[in-house]
Amino acid sequence: MAKYKRALLKLSGESLMGSQNYGIDENMLLLYAEQIKEIAGMGIKLGIVIGGGNIFRGLTGAKKGFDRINGDYMGMLATVINSLALQSALEKLGQKTRVLTSVKMEPIGELYSKRKTNEALENNEIVIFSGGTGNPFFTTDTASSLRAVEMNADVLLKGTRVDGVYSADPEKEPNASRFDDLSFEEVISKELKVMDLTAFAMCKENNMEIIVFDMNKSGNLKKVILGEKIGTLIRK
Repeated sequence: MAKYKRALLKLSGESLMGSQNYGIDENMLLLYAEQIKEIAGMGIKLGIVIGGGNIFRGLTGAKKGFDRINGDYMGMLATVINSLALQSALEKLGQKTRVLTSVKMEPIGELYSKRKTNEALENNEIVIFSGGTGNPFFTTDTASSLRAVEMNADVLLKGTRVDGVYSADPEKEPNASRFDDLSFEEVISKELKVMDLTAFAMCKENNMEIIVFDMNKSGNLKKVILGEKIGTLIRK
């Protein structure tokens, strides 16, 4: 039996690059789509937020001279591109999906509302939330925490290319130690970079559990949903 019946999955845009330096690796996209379809077949109600860093990141653009607000809007459009790519991969596997956008963008996707989200979930569709929050200065981490709370998710799953939360960046610090469990207070006191503070505060305030795990290993998403102890669990 699944431990979590309703979940929000946050994916980073950078993970879609695979071994590439830019864009979307088709093999990585398929790996994600197959794992997502697997848990949807278990009857799990799933929402997804995906970043756009593999195409454009607003904050990086601002450092290069772009207007910050315009840069953030460009980043939002990048998340829409990734959402459409994931939708196409899932539908190719026979999985029904619905892309909801944070700003009006028909016919690319429907404008987000909680009613449309619930309608799609009850129709056994996977909902992909694109465009971030629709506002500049907010990250897709914030969008994921917001949508998780709005859809009454049991858990926010942060799928990354590392197997949990570490005391330091494990890709830079080989001696960094991994945590199995953390409280919200410990994450703050240890200054661990799980997600940005706005997003993290929203999860803490709404008692939204967070699991950080390696999405790049096939089968891990199902294991998390079943309650197996992989990754790092963050809760009160």
